Amino acid sequence: MLFSRISRIQRTGINGCRWFLFHRPDHHHQFFRSENPLPPTESAQKVLGCRETFSRDLPALHGFSHNIHHQSSSIVEEQQDPFSLVADELSLLANRLRSMVVAEVPKLASAAEYFFKMGVEGKRFRPTVLLLMATALNVSVPEPYLSGPGDVLTKELRARQQSIAEITEMIHVASLLHDDVLDDADTRRGIGSLNFVMGNKLAVLAGDFLLSRACVALASLKNTEVVSLLAKVVEHLVTGETMQMTTTSQQCYCSMEYYMQKTYYKTTSLISNSCKAIALLAGQTAEVAMLAYEYGRNLGLAFQLIDDILDFTGTSASLGKGSLSDIRHGIITAPMLFAMEEFPQLRAVVDQGFDDPANVDLALEYLGKSRGIQRARELATKHANLAAAAIDSLPESDDEEVRKSRRALVHLTQRVITRTK
Repeated sequence: MLFSRISRIQRTGINGCRWFLFHRPDHHHQFFRSENPLPPTESAQKVLGCRETFSRDLPALHGFSHNIHHQSSSIVEEQQDPFSLVADELSLLANRLRSMVVAEVPKLASAAEYFFKMGVEGKRFRPTVLLLMATALNVSVPEPYLSGPGDVLTKELRARQQSIAEITEMIHVASLLHDDVLDDADTRRGIGSLNFVMGNKLAVLAGDFLLSRACVALASLKNTEVVSLLAKVVEHLVTGETMQMTTTSQQCYCSMEYYMQKTYYKTTSLISNSCKAIALLAGQTAEVAMLAYEYGRNLGLAFQLIDDILDFTGTSASLGKGSLSDIRHGIITAPMLFAMEEFPQLRAVVDQGFDDPANVDLALEYLGKSRGIQRARELATKHANLAAAAIDSLPESDDEEVRKSRRALVHLTQRVITRTK
């Protein structure tokens, strides 16, 4: 897919350029919103299978713009599949996760391991990000982390960081189990959802069991700051899901600010705070820990925005779940919110709900005439750029493994916005 080019400011860095990142203390409550409308482009004829067109210039962000070079960047020249860099560790993590979710009661054991079995583990996106982040932050660790035998210390630190990846994946899968019950979903990862196969009660209990195992593993790290971070994530998951359940008749539900805040709580808080936990365990400075957090936050937002687009443009087979599932459940996401800005009359359709298939068709018609999908993709691209900016702002390192992992993390930002499933 051809993406528009956006200028960026040059300097020497891991990819030959400096990205400028601005942090505000209340950053996770402030989200980008375009103040300057983009030039009009040809509307898609259909939402499903539509041909998307992109403007050549995107509005400025923080007073400057970025440039994505798919063909000329040194990142691309040295690209390596991010997942292959940590493939061996991912395999070890998968085996450990299967052993961690074993339960005494056979039925609960079968339910808890349902999405950890070989072949249905999913993309393992979050563990990959966290393992790459662990290597990317292997730089100038201050005292007291430098005391003691170096090799032993390094192995111990890596094991603790691997635990964060395992804990994160258990929390993520637990949230999926609970989400599927709330959404009455019947498929997940291309197979029958757990609630569909074993019933709602067992699916809820399996999710609770995974959360309890995650808590035990978290406590074993004996780091109160990390425990507090990931405990807050669980609170955010509940808050985000409750926000999503808000009725469409409430004014706040149909605003981009509300949507982005809900998205942070429901999907992005987990990966952003887990990235920060990786930095904290390594004894990194508050500034480096915040850069890790910013990477996870912006990558997570970009990922979810593309997810929302794929719900309209993907197929059930490619997504591993039903397409158009959000709108059929009355969930209003970025593409539809942008369409509502262009066509205010769409709000009346949204307020009526989508129990009537005719309302779904009418909403899709408005979406097809709008630039909703295009604008959502452009917003995803902006957050992907900010994630790359965070990595390039890390302290410089001459270690090739560190540099390779950082390039992989930047490459992941592009994989996120070009994925089709």
